[in-house]
Amino acid sequence: MVDWRQARRGCAAAAMVVLAPLIFPSLFSPLGFAYPSVFSEWNAPKPRHLPLLKGALQREIPNAQTSDLWSPLANQGWKPCSKRSSSSGLPMNSEGYIQVFLDGGLNQQRMGICDAVAVAKILNATLIIPHLEVNPVWQDSSSFDEIFDVDHFIDTLKGEVSIVKEPPKEYSWSTREYYATAIRATRIKTAPVHASANWYLDNVLPVLQSYGIAAISPFSHRLAFDNMPVEIQRLRCKVNFQALIFVPHVRALGDALVNRLRSPYGKGAAQFLQETTDSKDKQARKFVALHLRFDKDMAAHSACDFGGGKAEKLALAKYRQVIWQGRVLNSQFTDEELRNQGRCPLTPEEIGLLLAALGFNHNTRLYLASHKVYGGEARISSLRGMFPLMEDKKSLASADERAKIKGKASLLAAVDYYVSMHSDVFISASPGNMHNALVGHRTYENLKTIRPNMALLGQLFLNKSMGWSEFQDAVLEGHKNRQGQIRLRKPKQSIYTYPATDCMCQA
Repeated sequence: MVDWRQARRGCAAAAMVVLAPLIFPSLFSPLGFAYPSVFSEWNAPKPRHLPLLKGALQREIPNAQTSDLWSPLANQGWKPCSKRSSSSGLPMNSEGYIQVFLDGGLNQQRMGICDAVAVAKILNATLIIPHLEVNPVWQDSSSFDEIFDVDHFIDTLKGEVSIVKEPPKEYSWSTREYYATAIRATRIKTAPVHASANWYLDNVLPVLQSYGIAAISPFSHRLAFDNMPVEIQRLRCKVNFQALIFVPHVRALGDALVNRLRSPYGKGAAQFLQETTDSKDKQARKFVALHLRFDKDMAAHSACDFGGGKAEKLALAKYRQVIWQGRVLNSQFTDEELRNQGRCPLTPEEIGLLLAALGFNHNTRLYLASHKVYGGEARISSLRGMFPLMEDKKSLASADERAKIKGKASLLAAVDYYVSMHSDVFISASPGNMHNALVGHRTYENLKTIRPNMALLGQLFLNKSMGWSEFQDAVLEGHKNRQGQIRLRKPKQSIYTYPATDCMCQA
């Protein structure tokens, strides 16, 4: 039974942590002068929704509401279609070798890998394990076999597509460096976004037949989602949901984090590390995985105002100019217009208010799936005040355990993806590739996933006169059907985000 006196004391302590900088500004403002290198491009933002924050910190959640939140999804009448996606098997003779060069972050590359397998199938070609480009934002040079279990990948697909780890000797010249130095007849660089199967048959197959190899770059988002044969659609899902698993050390670290998050003892991070990682206590705790992409890249591209003052606005405008030469569509709208349209990512404070309004109490164990938060700890202090049992990779795992993933954005994201797939509830603060990939994967597995109603929340947060009760009622009403209910894919939508009905059949 919950000790409400202790709970209230915990809430009061959390409130002081969050509100102290506002009550005693003189105690905190010197930081901006003492460490100008840290605070030069933004001023530590105050809570933007102080009345709501106070309400969230003082909230008391009925047990029935909390129980409903943690209940797993009921059977919705859909299940993954049969594991075998194709009846045609491997062709007698391969038309040649397909290479692809994939840019973007982990999840964009993941979708590119699925499409590459599909294109190889369309062309009756042999796929060479895709080359992952270094992302200019994350600066991670991890290769396919450093992220994904390559032997499992090849073995899972061996009955449908021929895959090799590298080109045979007669094509060893076909490298990224080779294509970077001159125009090459074997490089395909004109593949349109969302190209049809016929485009590949008309434009790539002749190159294969003439030279025995074709390299497609760029390749991200280069295969259509509509008007594809059923076997190709199901093959794409087989790659995504069955063939692509992470390397053993990522899975092992992910399992350790999940077990520590489920520890029933409510201990701190240091004590988590002393617990055995394979404990299967029947009273294991439940946890929410929160994907919080709030890095500088996301903040700048959104063109929204996040409360960091004039210095932050100027810094983000400069970043937009350097990275995108100022060509950011959202820049033509005001912050109010963007929020009314639901085009601003939720801040850590706002996603915390959403979780609190939905009924998650201060005892909720929260896993923060995030790389770098723009603004650091100061930016997430309000969220931590509402959810003091918030953990991340660093708090749950020792430096030695994290050594193999340190400084490698794709491997860090892989661990977050793995933990998020094993959470009881998943929620993301903004749309994006990680959000889309996990929504699709968890739909495929019928796992609870909360999709924030961005337009509604944008409008609610603009209303500065709204009290906590009114806010909570509006949030609950606006999220009744956004907690994992099956949504059927519409034309042009991604099969990786909406696997029904292409890859899911009615039970």
